[in-house]
Amino acid sequence: MKILKSLLPVFALLGLISCSDNDSDKYADYLVARPLTMSLEEFKNSVDIITPVPIDESGKIYAYQDLIFVNDKYKGVHVIDNSDPSSPRKVAFIKIAGNVDISIKDNYLYADSLTDLIVLDISDIDNIQIVNRLENVLRDNVIWPLEADIFEYDDWGNPDQVLIGWEVTTERRLVEEVQMRFENVLMMDAASNSVGQGGSLARFKIVGNFLYAVDNHSINVFDITDLGNPQDLEDVFAGFDIETIFNQGDHLFLGSRSGMYIYDITNPAQPGFVSEFQHGTACDPVVVDGDYAYVTLRGGNNCGATESGLFVIDIADLSNPELLKSYPMEEPYGLGVKDDRVFVCDGSFGLKVFDKSNVPDLTQVQHFQDITTFDVIPLSQHLLMVGEEVLYQYTYNDTGIELISTFSLN
Repeated sequence: MKILKSLLPVFALLGLISCSDNDSDKYADYLVARPLTMSLEEFKNSVDIITPVPIDESGKIYAYQDLIFVNDKYKGVHVIDNSDPSSPRKVAFIKIAGNVDISIKDNYLYADSLTDLIVLDISDIDNIQIVNRLENVLRDNVIWPLEADIFEYDDWGNPDQVLIGWEVTTERRLVEEVQMRFENVLMMDAASNSVGQGGSLARFKIVGNFLYAVDNHSINVFDITDLGNPQDLEDVFAGFDIETIFNQGDHLFLGSRSGMYIYDITNPAQPGFVSEFQHGTACDPVVVDGDYAYVTLRGGNNCGATESGLFVIDIADLSNPELLKSYPMEEPYGLGVKDDRVFVCDGSFGLKVFDKSNVPDLTQVQHFQDITTFDVIPLSQHLLMVGEEVLYQYTYNDTGIELISTFSLN
């Protein structure tokens, strides 16, 4: 990962200097990440329910009954009434500092706030109540923006400040200076209906009376028999760079930057390792349907890989998953399966629909271009997909899907 701890102040002036055509090849666009911080006191009092606000950066999507929840990365959750899919409407915004994930059971919403677990009662959507806050139970839950080329730390490191997320912007920098700084850093650092449904990018998953929340290395296990008072059980070390979680039956499927891990939850309080499928280092969500797992690998960034693709994996023998086939992609994020269809959010290259009636041979049947796609949830009656500040809804038909509505989150 390219981490630049400091850059000379002159870089701030580069955007003000116009370059001649002869010098244009000396500059390049870089994704620059800067820390978002707040005081410790603000963080402890950061949960609030307010009227709807414009979205800043679309995150993950979650569906529960007639409601849709869209994460605003590191800021909270937009609540949308979707009782009429052709005309959804915002009803509230739940402010939660550092939030990236939620899960819901029987009108109790569980959300991360960095290392804290927040519990809210949403039985009356017009009067959402904060029920509980469990502190420091999500031990390794700070999310790094892997797509960033440069990290500007500035003065971050004050013990009275809490890192709640990152702001990533595109900036034009002098290539030679960036490469030189990076080399210096390398030398210095070398040493059920009652439960809602999330997308493939989810890090939270409710199964029965247990909430499983993955962080970079572990499965954090909570007994939620008493919905308003979760019990923090012993964590299970699960590997490295864990990113997503999916459930089928008595098994959890964890997507990591190096592979897919399978865990048995016959004893739900103590997930047990079953097997691992390894692949080249890449950002990796996974969904499962019957005897097959579908994994997207996104390369071309700090996830490590140079190529992106969709993998079809045979999991009939859970102790020995095997790759059957792979399909090239451009920049895939979330994916979903329903009946004979696989839906892949291919970033700025749109939404792709595949026929999987003859697994592992997939056939692309539709491609919705000129939209940016991030996460998708195939519900029983229609498909939800969140893109760049837009919620898309599609109905199923014999050949694929058909657009019902688009809803701006701003």
